Amino acid sequence: MPALALKPGLRVVVTAGASGIGRAIADLLIENGARVHICDIDESHLADFRAAHPRHGATRCDVADDADVARLFEEARTTLGGLDALINNAGIAGPTGGVEEIDPAAWRRTIDICLTGQFLCTRHAVPMLKAAGGGAIVNMSSSAGRFGYAFRTPYSAAKWGIIGLTQSLAKELGPANIRVNAILPGIIKGPRMDGVIRARAEQVGVSFEDMREQYLQRISLRRMTEAEDVAAMTLFLLTPAGNNLSGQSFPVDGNLESL
Repeated sequence: MPALALKPGLRVVVTAGASGIGRAIADLLIENGARVHICDIDESHLADFRAAHPRHGATRCDVADDADVARLFEEARTTLGGLDALINNAGIAGPTGGVEEIDPAAWRRTIDICLTGQFLCTRHAVPMLKAAGGGAIVNMSSSAGRFGYAFRTPYSAAKWGIIGLTQSLAKELGPANIRVNAILPGIIKGPRMDGVIRARAEQVGVSFEDMREQYLQRISLRRMTEAEDVAAMTLFLLTPAGNNLSGQSFPVDGNLESL
């Protein structure tokens, strides 16, 4: 039976790994014996990660910037000596508004970080994964990549794009023994989701509490998902138990029924 434990010393890059879902993933992988190199754009969060995990690497990186991404993987190669897995986690919420209200610059920035950033990181990671004899890529999509999301079109479009990226890469890279899957987090408890709810509440003229309750009513389990839930799915996909999973999209959302 395939093991539900990581290969000792598994070498993993986690983007946006200094806070939120990325930090939960990095912490859990380290706890389970992985060697991790993260990136983030927030210096204070990076400092906190370095203090907590001094034996693991951390790079300041904007994943939408080609030069930053190249430097990230150069530093990861030095820190890890190779690569077994990439967790494409970096993303932003993007603007809330009607399509005629959204600034094209905000649209482009959302696509650049959420979707193009995954392409850029994958482009640098794949030669390292091939050199290791194969490995795994986990792309962070969203429930917004499964449902249409009114007034959040840049974010939803990017997250739908990640599903296409995932399925295409799974076909392309499967012969090289590289598995590619996507995770679709739902309504994640934390300050980023609070900001999304607050922006939508202000737009339609209701209280934050009323809008939060509207979101909860769309979840069968009537509770938000924790970052640690997403981390647990990521860990599973990197264990031998996930060896025959590729090209798949895994919701972690308490059965979100709609957005």
